[in-house]
Amino acid sequence: MCRHESKKCPRCQLEFECKVGNILQCQCTAIQLTDAQIEYIGKLYSDCLCINCLRILCSEAPASRV
Repeated sequence: MCRHESKKCPRCQLEFECKVGNILQCQCTAIQLTDAQIEYIGKLYSDCLCINCLRILCSEAPASRV
């Protein structure tokens, strides 16, 4: 059985469903992040973010390490 969790985005406080038990159906797979973007976001947040916040942070983060 797939595990899904109801989570609250630590950035915007929006509730969303994290599908960690079936990652291919999780909302976070709709966006591709570079290693530099993952590192940037990881320094700011330690838990899952909603897709809207991921998109915003992706646009703010450097696409590559300088």
